[in-house]
Amino acid sequence: AHVLDDEHVSLESIILPSQTERIDVAPSTLELASTEVELFSAIGREYTLREALAESNVRETYDWVIVDCPPTLGLLTINSLVAADGVIIPVQTQYYALKGLTALVKVINTIRAKLNRDLRVLALLPTFYDGRTILAREMLDELRELGDHHVFNSIVRTTVKLGEAPLTGRPITSYAGSSEAA
Repeated sequence: AHVLDDEHVSLESIILPSQTERIDVAPSTLELASTEVELFSAIGREYTLREALAESNVRETYDWVIVDCPPTLGLLTINSLVAADGVIIPVQTQYYALKGLTALVKVINTIRAKLNRDLRVLALLPTFYDGRTILAREMLDELRELGDHHVFNSIVRTTVKLGEAPLTGRPITSYAGSSEAA
């Protein structure tokens, strides 16, 4: 929130080491939601995150910069897509998720045409997969048959551990590293 609404706060100044080796984070708070409202009236509002990245040495310091976005197409997500080179789209293996994927890809294509020519869909990541159900297997097959985008072979399988991990403040890979989801 502070990086996006205060030009005197640099991205580097808020980066913290995480409990996972070789992973640092730029954490956010609930203030980020109000920042979206403030950005709404700003000139060039779609470019705010891109400019914050350009003014920092983050891209030179890290091999990868991953921006975790909410499942909405608000101004913060648009900012992330304008700043990104590529996007990985998590897709639940459920019917409505596949329908939502089509809408998201249209938005990504619009952003590519008007705001960020470098933006590419890198891959689709199947999530909440329960191989015991026919629906999940059919949706995974349909996702692969769409043919427009690469689908990761790795699948995030549904498990209670995925819901428990955030409560501990740890990623699933350290909380339950031997679980199917990890």
